[in-house]
Amino acid sequence: MYREIAKLIMYGDMEEDCLLYQFGELFRDFETGSQDRAVLTRRVYTLIKRLLTVATDYGFDRNLWHNYLAYFLITNENPFSLTCEKVGANEGSVNHFAYNDFRAMKALFDYDFSDIEAALGVDCFTQISHYQAIEKKELMYNKNVSEKVRELSGRLEEAADVRGFFDAVTGFYRDYGVGMFGLNKAFRIAGNGAGALRFLPINNMEKVMLDDLIGYEIQKKKLVDNTRAFVEDRKANNVLLFGDSGTGKSTSIKAIVNEFYKDGLRMIEIYKHQFQDLSNVIAAVKNRNYKFIIYMDDLSFEEFEIEYKFLKAVIEGGVETKPDNILIYATSNRRHLIKETWNDRNDMERENGLHRSDTMQEKLSLVNRFGVTINYSRPSQKEYFEIVIELARRAGISLPEEELTAEANKWELSHGGISGRTAQQFVNYLEGTYCC
Repeated sequence: MYREIAKLIMYGDMEEDCLLYQFGELFRDFETGSQDRAVLTRRVYTLIKRLLTVATDYGFDRNLWHNYLAYFLITNENPFSLTCEKVGANEGSVNHFAYNDFRAMKALFDYDFSDIEAALGVDCFTQISHYQAIEKKELMYNKNVSEKVRELSGRLEEAADVRGFFDAVTGFYRDYGVGMFGLNKAFRIAGNGAGALRFLPINNMEKVMLDDLIGYEIQKKKLVDNTRAFVEDRKANNVLLFGDSGTGKSTSIKAIVNEFYKDGLRMIEIYKHQFQDLSNVIAAVKNRNYKFIIYMDDLSFEEFEIEYKFLKAVIEGGVETKPDNILIYATSNRRHLIKETWNDRNDMERENGLHRSDTMQEKLSLVNRFGVTINYSRPSQKEYFEIVIELARRAGISLPEEELTAEANKWELSHGGISGRTAQQFVNYLEGTYCC
């Protein structure tokens, strides 16, 4: 095994802690006889435990060794895989090195573990080759990743030769990309204290679709039209969704990512205290073959906060043009985002007429940099009842409409007033209380 791993060129840059690297070192010591049986057995069990941990995290099944190798290929960002993501597997000298690597990877895929099992008296490699995962999908770490890994693993098992291996992997890069951006829909960012950024996948993102949000058809259409233009490489605008709380603004953003994920749309959620890192975030993703929504939830600023200046510079007005594969979508309960006070109007000239202050104009100019603004207003009581009835119907609740609306009215009086969120919370209560 270690001889095949040593042949890797494009995929050979591995950290020592990498599981594949550690398996290679294990088999080197086994084949050279440099360690006794007890030590090798302990190392085998340690690595198998690590493999089982990865399998549990990502929901691998059947042949865990094949699943892991597929995962390794999917997540390895190198000049070849990144080129395939952008332009496909075109003819070029780099393909010579890629074929070399896929020849070695196929040998690893087909590796016979019987010798080490017989020598050490273990059967763990046989067990992980026919693994039966516990079916608890609701606890699965990331079903989206699991499905892609197992799909590619199955295609690689069917590959008759290196060409089939090459086509399966490069086809995956073409369809989904490579690395974490290829596997996940949404991300947060984190720093390491030295200015560098890390993208952290959001693995439990709500699987809501736009049809799940009842009403607001005009608002949803504006959002869909803008996003569709974006993913189709046409001109599109930054979007601000504003209005009353609990009306579906954040839900609409999550739904739009779910709707257009298959078209290469990804989301990066960023918080107000991270706005100074916006330029670094954009620099990290501007050359990837995806469309990115930088998402800012519940965006608002108090009069003493100056983070909005970073946002203004990034949206429009900086020296560097914002890349075509990035848009900013924000939600806010405030129409103007920044708290406006009467003091903002105090520096007014009275000699030649009255004008608004420069301070207020600077604050209000932030909203003007969102090309599309969409208002999500609180529903009327009639609309609120319609939302409740539809949600109850979808949940299988069979209460008569008159009783349903009467109870919904009582609920909203003591639970924050009329809104789509209140309606959903009421139906959740009914689901937990009534036998449907």
